[in-house]
Amino acid sequence: MTQVGEGHETAADADGPVMTFGAPAVGEILAERYQLEEHVNDDSAGRQVWRGIDVILRRPVAVVLRYPGGEPAAEMLQAAVDASRVIHPNLVGVYDAIDEGSRSYVVREWVDGESLRELVATDGPLDPARATAIAHSIADALAAVHATGMVHGNVHPGTTLIGDDGRVVLADARADSADSVESDIRAVGGIIYFALTGHWPHTEVNHSALPDANRDASGNPAAPRQIRAGVPAYLDDLTMDLLDTRVAAPEADALAAELDRLDATEDDYEDAGPLRFAQSAATEPARSTSKIIIGVAALVVIAVIGLVFGIRAISSSSDPQPTTTTQADVGAAADPTDEQTPAPAPKKIPLTAKMVRMVDPPEGDRQQSNEAKYTVDDDPETVWSTEHFNQANFGNLKKGMGVLINLGTPRRLSEVTVETSSPDVAMDIRTGPSDYGNSSAGDKKIVDTYKKLGDGDTEKTEGTREVFSGFDPNQQYQYVLVFLTELPKGDDGRYQVDVEKIEVTGY
Repeated sequence: MTQVGEGHETAADADGPVMTFGAPAVGEILAERYQLEEHVNDDSAGRQVWRGIDVILRRPVAVVLRYPGGEPAAEMLQAAVDASRVIHPNLVGVYDAIDEGSRSYVVREWVDGESLRELVATDGPLDPARATAIAHSIADALAAVHATGMVHGNVHPGTTLIGDDGRVVLADARADSADSVESDIRAVGGIIYFALTGHWPHTEVNHSALPDANRDASGNPAAPRQIRAGVPAYLDDLTMDLLDTRVAAPEADALAAELDRLDATEDDYEDAGPLRFAQSAATEPARSTSKIIIGVAALVVIAVIGLVFGIRAISSSSDPQPTTTTQADVGAAADPTDEQTPAPAPKKIPLTAKMVRMVDPPEGDRQQSNEAKYTVDDDPETVWSTEHFNQANFGNLKKGMGVLINLGTPRRLSEVTVETSSPDVAMDIRTGPSDYGNSSAGDKKIVDTYKKLGDGDTEKTEGTREVFSGFDPNQQYQYVLVFLTELPKGDDGRYQVDVEKIEVTGY
């Protein structure tokens, strides 16, 4: 098995070839303690990995050995020293780090099992539940590492080890100046992607590079759902968001919390629901402190008020002609001229291509699924153009088609504005509890179950800019469907329209 994986090749490792003098041998005892039993493999940086025995504690160990030692091995040794300070069930335990000059080595926990790289190579891509569970363990490990202010820097299918007992551990930390907390988090997206597809979405240059992801003309990797069937939409979205540098990466503890939620629902993925990253645990102490300060301040105010009324009561008891308090007197304490705090004004909610998709029920061919993004890109030159139909109501081929908006989290909404190329479009707004999947079956369920905003019939637009209101101010919405049920007649006698822009305002 691979006890240290084929992680990324660091700059220090690439400075020159590993020399051959100082080579270890079976039976040799290092540092008068660690006996070498078997040469397991060489990792991507040319370091040897051995199974050994701690002759003092009589336990198996893994020995990662580089020769020569000294300056070329300084980064490896420092990473091991840093890693030894973090104790976590999903991190490989580091026992020792020694530099002998001619060679250097790190001694750490031996894990009976195999790397994720080997597992996928042998068994093929994993099912979504297992991929989620593995990523959950890795995110937990990173949360512990990041909490100390350190970076792992080598999250990789080769450094992700799966024990025979089912335990998942992360090994071989070796961060350099190019690594960051964010790159660790992006690599978790790579772990999920690799587990689901057998391909690695990050660039590799060494001789043992993993199979590269399928990419489009711009170099972007294809989504897991485009490669294989059965990947839940929420897991696909999570993976691609983690890989997309335009989407802010969550903290490791927030990612671990989300994966924990998804991992817990593995028996029924339909109930997993949308992504909802938890607030970082690092913010909780500050929030708690704020609550304490507010609470103390409130008690002080109450005490002052009590003192004032107590003094007034004492003064009143000594007054020879006490005044009578009436109900009107009680109300007089409030100044009717005081201004009320104005209600917040609704604001435009930024929409991105990741937040919208086409809904085209089973009767549709779904050929225009990539055009939904043009309705929210603020580019007047790009639009979603429907196909041309012989009848206004799509020729009875389907109930309609539209654009589904996922706001990412429930929001109170004010209006939806839709701009089209022509009037006379029968269009309405519908809402529902979930996206049932970017598929014909999912689209059908959306059309069948989403409720139309308002109680009236769907009316045709009189102009090219239609504003839809009627959202319940006491309700929050996450999924909003702009749905077209009839199209206007074009110059060619057929029915078609362009949807140029969609905007959502809320609080």
